[in-house]
Amino acid sequence: MRAIRVASAALLGVSALAMTAPAAQAQGDNSGFWATVRPTTVEPGEHVRLRATGCEQSVTVSSGVFDTVTIPRWRTTAWARVDRDARRGAVYEVSFYCGTFWQSVDLTIAGGRPDRPDRPDRPARPDRPEHPEHGVRAGEGGTLAGLDLKEIGLGAALITAALGTAYHLSRRRTDEDGS
Repeated sequence: MRAIRVASAALLGVSALAMTAPAAQAQGDNSGFWATVRPTTVEPGEHVRLRATGCEQSVTVSSGVFDTVTIPRWRTTAWARVDRDARRGAVYEVSFYCGTFWQSVDLTIAGGRPDRPDRPDRPARPDRPEHPEHGVRAGEGGTLAGLDLKEIGLGAALITAALGTAYHLSRRRTDEDGS
């Protein structure tokens, strides 16, 4: 009889863990698949380098700020040209698709840059402001490996509740049996 209770408690715990797994899959979290965009802030019309590693097949990269690009499976990088009419100060999502997994990276369109002495080929442009039109995009932190802290807390609460219920039921049965 005790073996049945232990097996039931173990099954309930495994079920609680299994219910938290779809959150990671829905986020596209695959520990071997990584995607980056460099640079992360660009002027309209500039090129960005798209890099994807850990995918055994071709990677499709899409965004609202450039045409869809395919990184062949035997390569890890590709280039894309940002649209010249991209809105300054806007943040665009760049999505990398590797089969059923995906990751997204933010790409910021610069609101303007001050003159840079290390780039003499870029003359001063009085029509561009000295500072970006918008501030930084802050307040969205609190993630761990692509999972929101709320999701982690909810998963921990579900597991704790399942284990607590299994323990309570097994203790109650033991008391009822008179053991």
